[in-house]
Amino acid sequence: MLRRYFKTGPGEYAEGDIFLGVTVPVLRKLAKEFRGIGLKSATELLQSPIHEERLLALLILIIKYRGSSVKIKEKIYRIYLKNTKYINNWDLVDVSAKHIVGAYLRDKDKTVLYKLAGSPLLWERRIAILSTFNFIDEYRFEETIKVARILLEDRHDLIHKAVGWMLREIGKKDLKTEEDFLKAHHRSMPRTMLRYAIEKFPESKRRKYLNKV
Repeated sequence: MLRRYFKTGPGEYAEGDIFLGVTVPVLRKLAKEFRGIGLKSATELLQSPIHEERLLALLILIIKYRGSSVKIKEKIYRIYLKNTKYINNWDLVDVSAKHIVGAYLRDKDKTVLYKLAGSPLLWERRIAILSTFNFIDEYRFEETIKVARILLEDRHDLIHKAVGWMLREIGKKDLKTEEDFLKAHHRSMPRTMLRYAIEKFPESKRRKYLNKV
């Protein structure tokens, strides 16, 4: 079941990933228990071939990040970016990008997000847009809009869903900002991206956007 859900079949985006079937609540409990492990051990766990062990490593890194000094936060951020090839499914990205990359870049230069958005690696592109969730929480939408523009022509469904989701999150806080983006791009943006972005709109408004594509 998990293999089908996370697309681990031949030719799929997570081909060959190994699942044990450990649930997320159990992993969150374990992360709290083992929050004291060193960064070297956490990095080794992140490089595991087993999906749940990589997720556990990310949950531990998030906990460590929140309680650490500026110096350690930077180390965790750099560990994260150095190991993006292991953060290789949507759940791994979604649980972590906001809380590590987004948190670190909150008051810093955001150029790295544009580089990630232009990466050939699917997961780095998803990290780019999901990291901006941190800024949305602060009512800062500029970076999400910039990254969304870069990803408008992306061909992967997982990017379409992620961008649409972040646009929807903007709309929850500032509907005008979301609609300004949609009015400029809804005719050219991928259908899935548009559907995710307007999911919470009243049905009449949803129809107007969908019928104008």
